[in-house]
Amino acid sequence: MILLVDERPEEVTEMEQCGFGEVIASTFDRPADRHVQVAEMTLERARRRVEQGEDVVIILDSITRLARAYNTTQAGSGRTLSGGLDSNSLEHPKRFLGSARKIAPTQGGGSLTIIGTALVDTGSRMDQVIFEEFKGTGNSELVLSRDLADRRVYPAIDLQGSATRKEELLLDDDSLWLSHAMRRQLAGQNPADSMMELLGVMRKTKSNRDLIDWVRN
Repeated sequence: MILLVDERPEEVTEMEQCGFGEVIASTFDRPADRHVQVAEMTLERARRRVEQGEDVVIILDSITRLARAYNTTQAGSGRTLSGGLDSNSLEHPKRFLGSARKIAPTQGGGSLTIIGTALVDTGSRMDQVIFEEFKGTGNSELVLSRDLADRRVYPAIDLQGSATRKEELLLDDDSLWLSHAMRRQLAGQNPADSMMELLGVMRKTKSNRDLIDWVRN
């Protein structure tokens, strides 16, 4: 399920044409209360499917715009954070992300994974406060690099800024060793140089197994 909040209509159309999952959207010409309504309906549908034993993934673009919508629609608490953000407006977005979990098989199974994007470096103090509030709350963080994107180097990922919690539970011993070895090798480099070096190494091998052997030798 792809949830697009406060998005441009052409982006919605393009995503629908990709055929990658079900697209639910509220475009930027809709009021904030519509953004909130669509987000909550999507989450409720996902929960029902999880209760039926399904594994559901919600891709949310973006948590920043969703938090803005809640900030607009909610009654003020009387306490305003930096950037004009009401202190209560982040409560619902936090609940949204907090809905992600895996249900025990004895309770019907199913799981809900939420992948959310956050806007940074927009020049908006509100956006920065939202980002800082959610930073570090996820199980995995993938930081994109504008510098790499400007150079047309893809994937445009800031390797040093990206990480996954408890990666030892996801990787075998050899892959975990490779991850640690590459991080030590690339530490201290800027994101562009790090990615260029990693891509150069990967082009010399055909698989992760070959890459592990190449690095060890």
